Amino acid sequence: MSAVRYIAFEGVEGCGKSTQAVRLAERLGAVLTRETGGTEIGRQLRHVLHDPANTHLDAVAEALMIAADRAQHRAEVVQPALTAGRTVVSDRSVWSSLAYQGYGRRLPLDLVRSVNDWALQGCWPHLVVLLDITPDLAAERLRDRHLDRFEREDAAFFSRVAEGFRDLAARHRDLWVVADGSGTADEVAAAVWEQLGARGVRP
Repeated sequence: MSAVRYIAFEGVEGCGKSTQAVRLAERLGAVLTRETGGTEIGRQLRHVLHDPANTHLDAVAEALMIAADRAQHRAEVVQPALTAGRTVVSDRSVWSSLAYQGYGRRLPLDLVRSVNDWALQGCWPHLVVLLDITPDLAAERLRDRHLDRFEREDAAFFSRVAEGFRDLAARHRDLWVVADGSGTADEVAAAVWEQLGARGVRP
């Protein structure tokens, strides 16, 4: 594998990816970012996408708004950082669109992939970390939170998303590592670091 400088954390709501993205970015001295909302334009798009009042948002419109966020994120954050020789750690990436809008919303995977590849201009993550947890644990972790529009989806939707992530990881073993996200933050961080080390990731 070529140099790993763009790493994304993926998984269902409540998997702990945001916490682990922060920890890894600190360990690597990397640029920490997120999708959606990693730019000012992205934050405005994220507000619409995550607002639970927007129950009527069409699935295709949702996918296109996320792709728009991603295009701005690539142009404003990811590509400049990589060009400057920095490592980028992102809380979610293009693979979330395949899992959520493809498997979850049941939009055509090839079309979701094509639109997002255009948005990214080919700049996909070099490595993806999937934090895998059970549906029961995800529900438990979300229980006391003020839920956004995605977090309020039903169990069937999240089951499709979870299976989508696992399927994507199985199909792209050269790009993905899978870690058990059910442990403590320290335990998960140690497991992730061990796997990343085996892929050549170094501080």
